[in-house]
Amino acid sequence: MRYFIELSYNGKAYHGWQRQPNAASVQQVLEHALSTLLRMPIKVMGAGRTDTGVHASQMFAHFDMDDAFDIDTLIFKINWFLPHDIAVHRIFEVRDKAHARFNALSRTYHYRISNTKNVFTHDFAYKIHLPLDVDKMNKACEILMQYKDFECFSKSNTDVKTHFCDIKEAYWVLNDTELTFVITADRFLRNMVRSIVGTMVNIGLGKLDVEKLHDIIKSKNRSEAGYSVPPQGLYLMDIQYPNTIFNAI
Repeated sequence: MRYFIELSYNGKAYHGWQRQPNAASVQQVLEHALSTLLRMPIKVMGAGRTDTGVHASQMFAHFDMDDAFDIDTLIFKINWFLPHDIAVHRIFEVRDKAHARFNALSRTYHYRISNTKNVFTHDFAYKIHLPLDVDKMNKACEILMQYKDFECFSKSNTDVKTHFCDIKEAYWVLNDTELTFVITADRFLRNMVRSIVGTMVNIGLGKLDVEKLHDIIKSKNRSEAGYSVPPQGLYLMDIQYPNTIFNAI
């Protein structure tokens, strides 16, 4: 039987989601906990690959298990077993061919920018002390929505077959002393959100004209886009799936 597991994590201590040969990852820690408690080797497949230092408010992964187990008991035990920076919220049965990565309809990321020094958000937001023009940054979002090919925002030398992404929403929201970028798409390229944010920060600082974004996207050249902002401000917030993958029992 196949199960989905919903979890969240603080990514500060991890070299991203995906298992690494010589570094701690969220996938590795989760697999170790499941294998220990279920007393058999368990492999999990995540809905995406967050980078080093990136957080997830909502992440899904799937694993297979033939033997019966009590879900509520496993959730209680695994949260006791896991370190403080990873939490499991739900485990539920899905259809046998349901896939945490390939069946996802959309993913939503937030990127947080703090415009004041805050000792409590230092590890969870990117501090920019200069004023940003939010109106210009939101006009840049409108341009972003006009395109599908985002090779210019992709990390170089990746093995993806296409750079096409369907962005469903993109906008900036200012709340008190923090600015948040919200973006939802069917898929994201490696480093895509952080390089989009870096480009928009340059627009907000007046270093780049809004209309220049057209040329950057059309260039398909990573060196034409802005810098990649630090990972601590990035959060995977929401993943949507079709109802058809869930078990009808």
